[in-house]
Amino acid sequence: MAGMVVSRSFWAGRRVFLTGHSGFKGSWLALWLSELGAEVYGYSLAPCTSPALHDSARLAERVAGEFADIRDAEQLTRSLVAFEPEIVLHLAAQPLVRESYRTPAQTYATNVTGTLNLLEAVRRCDTVRAVLVVTSDKCYENREWLWPYREQDALGGHDPYSSSKACVELLCASWRESFLRERGVALATARAGNVIGGGDWSADRLLPDILRAWDAGQALTLRYPGAVRPWQHVLDPLQGYLLLAQALVEQGQALAQAWNFGPDSEGTATVGEVVEAMAALWPGEARWAVEAGVQPHEAGLLTLDSSRARQQLGWRPQWDLQQALRQTLEWHRAWRDGQDMQQYSRAQIAAHEGGKQ
Repeated sequence: MAGMVVSRSFWAGRRVFLTGHSGFKGSWLALWLSELGAEVYGYSLAPCTSPALHDSARLAERVAGEFADIRDAEQLTRSLVAFEPEIVLHLAAQPLVRESYRTPAQTYATNVTGTLNLLEAVRRCDTVRAVLVVTSDKCYENREWLWPYREQDALGGHDPYSSSKACVELLCASWRESFLRERGVALATARAGNVIGGGDWSADRLLPDILRAWDAGQALTLRYPGAVRPWQHVLDPLQGYLLLAQALVEQGQALAQAWNFGPDSEGTATVGEVVEAMAALWPGEARWAVEAGVQPHEAGLLTLDSSRARQQLGWRPQWDLQQALRQTLEWHRAWRDGQDMQQYSRAQIAAHEGGKQ
């Protein structure tokens, strides 16, 4: 089909309840929604890193919201019902694999029980028409095979984070069929690859680790240089989420299912290949070494089949891996140079919407 477009006329004035608006992906999505003219209410913990995109882009100037915990079911329900949204976008999560080994119970409480709290709040809100729950490409039972995973493939997860996201997928499937479909609420889930982009200062993520180390003139430490991942700029899956949420409102239950939003095959690369590509763009010395010792288990090979999104939504990535790396580095250098990062981020969104390199 012809590619759908993120429609300003659709989003203008739409009431959107966005969880996780202080996080990396959530901040970019909140800013994009505000650019589209949506009325956004964010619900999230305070930023967990300093600096944070939420603060650097002065998001509070453009998006209303509160800092609160999705594990607090009563507060979450009060906030959602009071706002009376038409669309709910759920991004709040504990998003890190290695952190899930350190805090497994907290990871499940946030990712699974937090999602349950949200879906129960939706049942108490008569204005909601569409819900999009963002999970992860790591929700699949990873068999370390060469073929990309499709939405109908088995769910699983070796580490607590991946397992928790598989649990969220099962939870959403149950609530869709048991409660929400009969209420006319279209519930979908979205699974993206490894996202990169400006404004991510998370621990134990490759691009933030690169920027921290090389800014400081230090050698980057790699854990799994041979691990294969689907890399994509954060704005690519966010565009998919916007298109899918739009389609859920316009087309309803026919699209209430799971969706992959992964990069083109060119975006599938090893950790080592990404480091080498980033080093070629880096203006100074770029060194790295492999960490010695036994590391917690992480998937070695993971790719996504996004045919459903391409065929039914007309979605496809706008920026290839080289463009994504360059945009990430340019954002970081602009931040380091003290530029207005709200304006810079809005300009990157506009460039992405226009398909510009």
